[in-house]
Amino acid sequence: MSTTAAVAPLTIQDAEVLVAAARSAAEAADATVSVTVLDAGGHLLAFRRDDQAVLISGETSTRKAYTALQLNAPTADLVDAVKPDGPFHSLTTALDRPLLFIAGGVPLLRDGRLIGAIGVGGGAPEQDHDFATAAAQELV
Repeated sequence: MSTTAAVAPLTIQDAEVLVAAARSAAEAADATVSVTVLDAGGHLLAFRRDDQAVLISGETSTRKAYTALQLNAPTADLVDAVKPDGPFHSLTTALDRPLLFIAGGVPLLRDGRLIGAIGVGGGAPEQDHDFATAAAQELV
């Protein structure tokens, strides 16, 4: 019989810390971003869109988080996978939301187990990745 220790799920309080950390990192870089945090089931736990952010940044941050969650990988690591001849080039999906392979989505892990994802949109993709990664480190 296997005895796998339970891992605490991502809470709303965790999500609020993640949003604040991503926002702080973005503000330090003089960027305006939207931030989405999903739990392990893909349910929205927290969302923030700054009034100064481009309108689509909210959908972008959500799709980045969803992609990172579904594939359990940072979206920055998946960009080459969707290029012609890449493993995901012709990926078909029945998911509710289309995947988005642009840097800025990061899976959230606790004790090595997937507990959710964060997505950041609105800055340059490399910045969004850095902001999401900085926030994810707050869970450690």
